[in-house]
This record gives sequence, structure tokens and C-alpha cells, in this order.
Amino acid sequence: MAKTAKTTAIRTGEASPPLLFRHVSPGPGGSTLEFRLLHFWEARKNVKGGPGILLGIEMLMIDAEGNLAQGFIGQNRRNQYEKELQRGRIYTLTNFYASNSKVMYHVADQRLVICISHASAMSKDEEDIEGILTERFRVHSFLDFEANCDLRGDLHDIVGHLKLVDGQALHQRPVLCTKDDSASRKVMVHLQLKDGPVINVYLWDEAAVSFRLKFDASEATPTVLLVTTVNPKSLGGKLCLISMSSSRVFLDEDVDPTREYLTWLTTNPSATSLVNPVEVVKAETLTISEIAAFLKRQPAKVAYFDCIATIDDVKLGTEYRVELSVYDNEEQCTFIILGDTGKELTGRKENGGDAAELEVPLPQCFIDTIGQTKKFRIKVAHYNFTSTRLFLTATKIVSPAVLPPKNPPLNTPPTLLAAQNHRPGAEVEISDVAESSGGGTLATDDQKKAKRTKRSG
Repeated sequence: MAKTAKTTAIRTGEASPPLLFRHVSPGPGGSTLEFRLLHFWEARKNVKGGPGILLGIEMLMIDAEGNLAQGFIGQNRRNQYEKELQRGRIYTLTNFYASNSKVMYHVADQRLVICISHASAMSKDEEDIEGILTERFRVHSFLDFEANCDLRGDLHDIVGHLKLVDGQALHQRPVLCTKDDSASRKVMVHLQLKDGPVINVYLWDEAAVSFRLKFDASEATPTVLLVTTVNPKSLGGKLCLISMSSSRVFLDEDVDPTREYLTWLTTNPSATSLVNPVEVVKAETLTISEIAAFLKRQPAKVAYFDCIATIDDVKLGTEYRVELSVYDNEEQCTFIILGDTGKELTGRKENGGDAAELEVPLPQCFIDTIGQTKKFRIKVAHYNFTSTRLFLTATKIVSPAVLPPKNPPLNTPPTLLAAQNHRPGAEVEISDVAESSGGGTLATDDQKKAKRTKRSG
């Protein structure tokens, strides 16, 4: 049974009701605080190239009014209290010291930090108090994170639905790295927010471990993620969120905000398809020969690359597709155009899907693209690793482009070295576009001239 009055109060003179966090003033305080300990973590001073210097223990606390406050136990008193700390339990504290000296990385609305001093007495209550919340989150919007980017100020919470986990989409359950190496210390997710774009969230250390354990233990592939106290930073000119020592992760049914978000998703199923996962990943740009070398040297897996190539010829193929003969400074091959990519290429609705028969004339808008140079988003599928001919599926026309200066051939292109090291973001696995294969080579000048004359006639 939850208690309504304290049974283990620490009395200092005449009994008085516990002080709320918002009534705490800077300096020493002799009143009693009563709070629930939501979370605690090690406080460290960063040292370049090292694990950092342990300063003590930081705490996140909530009082009967729902106010959040940050607490601190110094290293010299850590051993006295650490074994008694338990997340979710109620504590009373007397003779604390409230410091306003901490100016970076606030995890609570209250700016004062409640410090355990030499005169403090903190004890665990024997019973729970229903009036004190078990959790409270400070979930903020994309615009809030954008406004606070790189300011080293408030660390707010974020909730959204997963698009990618370590570069892998959710339709096939992602396999997370669990090896005991530096890569296992990080999980990178792409999180779609209700009110903003997809945002990169980097989970480090304890947050990464917690995410892996919860993700792998879930019977169904988790969809919704809440991360607390994330730090908004600009990386490569793009807003990203970085987990901190204070961060915690929650999935799907863990807490009220994730459950509410999950309910919202079920009533707004289109939200999961607002963004194509491949669009939020920075694809590596390879030449045609580098892609061919990737297919020879790498294990079969779905991957995406950008490739700059000039269109030399266009023809209608079978299976409602358009085939582009393309070349760059080193090699030539065939790109298969499927679906809306044809519209992006020509700027018109005509595409290979309009032609069910080979006798249908090729639309002039496709003929007009001959000689143009484009940056294509190329999908490497499993069948490409066994095919004897180089046919690549173009899923998107990224932009007009110019061929880069011709480089001398390399035995091992630097881009392939990066691919071998499995750079997250250079490859993703998404729902397959219709796969196709076929044969064909670049036509001779006379053949191309004959084809174009026939089509234009």
C-alpha cells in the first residue's frame, strides 16, 4: 500500500512538509527534500584520447509537483551513497547545498544543482509515494533542437519513428553489431519526427548498449524510439542529435510518450512512407569501374551508390523498363530505369512503363537525353554479384552533373576501402525495386544513327 505520510522522515527540529525543488535557493539548505530518483550516471571530465576523469555521480530527480532537478554526489562521497542508489525509488535528503555554478548541459528545468555535502543525510524510503510521478519527459520539436544547436545548453528529449538503424531499414530486421570493438560503442539511427525532417541520432556507450539490448529482446521489430537528454550539434552542416551520459532509450510500449506515438502511427500509416530511407543516407560516389570492383570483392548485399555518367543511347527493354547505355571516363555499362525515375530523367510523365510492346516508339523526351551527363543513384542488388554482365538499377536521378577529370587507374580505390570498412550511411537495405537483368552493349555510331532515324520517323 502506498503511503500518504512519511514513516522514515529525518527530523531536524520541528517537522515540516518537504520542500519543492522550485523553492530551493542557492547555498546551503537545512530543509528536507523528498523526491523520486529517475536516473543516475557517472560524471566525467573529458580527456582527449582517454576515458575521462571521474568527478562523481549525477542524478535526475522529480518531486511531488512534477518538477525535475539535477543532483550531484562528489567523488569523495561516491562510495558512501552509490550502493544505495536505485532508479525509481523515493528518497529524502536534508542539509544539501544548492549550486548555480553548472552552466552546461542542463537535464532539468531547474537551473540549480542539488549537491550532497559533508553534512547531508540521504535515505531511501521504505514505501512508494503514488503522488510522485515515475517518469517525466521533456520532449521537444525539431525547431527547438535547431534553435539550440551547438549551444551546450538544455538537453531535451526526442521521440519519433525509426527509418534506419545502422544504415538498415526495418522491413528486414536490422542486425546490430555486438562485437567488442569501437564500432559496438555506437548505434546511428535515422528518426522521423512528426513535425520535421528525418534526423540523425547517434547513440553512444551506455545508450547504444541499452538500445541494442532492448531492440534485440523485442519480439517484433521496434518502430518508435524515445531518447532522453540529447545534445543538438551541427555535423557537416547538418543538425544531428548526440546521446550523452545522462541519456536513456525507450521503445514502443515502454513509456507513455512512445505508446502515444505508436497509437498515432496506427491512425496515420502514411507517416511511415513520407520519406524514402535512401534519401536520408549520404551515398558514396563511385565510378562505373569502382562499382564493378565492389561487386567482385564484396560479399553480396544491397547497397546504394551515386555514379556520374553520360547517356550514350536509350532503348525500350522488356518488363516495362528503359535501358540507358552510359559511360564515364573509364568504363561503360547499362543502367535500368524503373518507375518514376523516367519522369525525373525527362521531366515528363512518359516512362518505360507506358510501353508494353517493343514496337511502341521511344518518346522523344528520352531521345533528347542522349549526350546528357547526370548523377544517378544506383542500387546494387544481390543478383548483381552473380551476373556476368554489368546491369545496374538507377533508382533516382540525383542531379545534372559533369564528368570529373580522368584519373589514373587504381588497384584499390579509396572509396572501396571505405566500403570495406562498412561506413554507416554508404549502404542501406530497403524494400527492393523490381529487379531485372538483360543483355546489351553500346551500339556503334552507325547502329545508333539507324535507331534514332527509325524512332524519329
